[in-house]
Amino acid sequence: MRASRLVSLLLLLQTRGRMTAGELADALEVSVRTVYRDVESLGAAGVPVYADRGPAGGYRLLAGWRTRLTGLTGPEADALFLAGLPGPAAELGLASAVAAAELKVRAALPDELADRSGRIRQRFHLDAPGWFRHPEPVPHLETLAGAVWADRLVRLRYRRWRAPREVTRLVAPLGVVLKAGRWYLVAGCDDEVRTYRVGAVLDATVTDECFERPDGFDLAGYWREWTARYERDVYREQARIRLTVAALEFMPYVFPPEMSRGARAAAGEPGPDGWLETTVPIESVRHAHGELLKLGAEVEVLAPVELRDRFTATAHALTRLYPDDAGGGGAPASPASS
Repeated sequence: MRASRLVSLLLLLQTRGRMTAGELADALEVSVRTVYRDVESLGAAGVPVYADRGPAGGYRLLAGWRTRLTGLTGPEADALFLAGLPGPAAELGLASAVAAAELKVRAALPDELADRSGRIRQRFHLDAPGWFRHPEPVPHLETLAGAVWADRLVRLRYRRWRAPREVTRLVAPLGVVLKAGRWYLVAGCDDEVRTYRVGAVLDATVTDECFERPDGFDLAGYWREWTARYERDVYREQARIRLTVAALEFMPYVFPPEMSRGARAAAGEPGPDGWLETTVPIESVRHAHGELLKLGAEVEVLAPVELRDRFTATAHALTRLYPDDAGGGGAPASPASS
């Protein structure tokens, strides 16, 4: 355990440069006193670790000194090769760089670890997009990714859902995110951080003007907060419905997760007829109409009135299309049993 920690401390100093005892303690999840002892042990073993005094001080390695020790275990080597994402890397314009980096890593590893990469490729494959979703064209992704790396402002022409449909913005690109097969750009605009779907970008021109990234900006942390807020804000309305137990159990297979989770969480006890009441989160009356129709005759809308009226109109239209004398015979199949 201690030997592994010493290797981690050494590699932290080698990759990050000067670090304070507190920073090392946080990274290694040990006490500052333990860091002091470990640094002394490295020095005694001949590792040139130096302590700089003062407010900007910390521990560092002698300039130019590096170790060839990686300390990679078998599972760590597996994780390294499993993390390769050839599809997204290609979309970012990094396919050749990823392939070259993997080749170099394999060459640097002992034979028994290098051979594991082939086993990983044979046993695991990542396919990020959901079912029945075609890849979204992202012709400007590589340009935006380059601007992210270079900290350059980008003049963005973007198509959005509300009027005016096309807008032009000067944005400071902070990062790109791949979510369920869709690429998103996280960028600063008008003194706030916003999210843009890369597939909706109509044109992107990288300017010669650089920008300073916000101090302490955490892309992963921002994305967690943004997605939680987005999911919460999208389903701002509710519908009260009656449905069969079978339809409730069928909802996770055909409904957005937020709708099915909400309906199941609010469901009451079923009555003797096998029907129950619940509340389902909805984006809008129009959206709820399309989603709830998936349950056919196994759902009844109780509220809001506008949504119930839409179902009434749909039922009358279907009756005109399929009158009783059409010779169809019998009731339609249950969506939950098909």
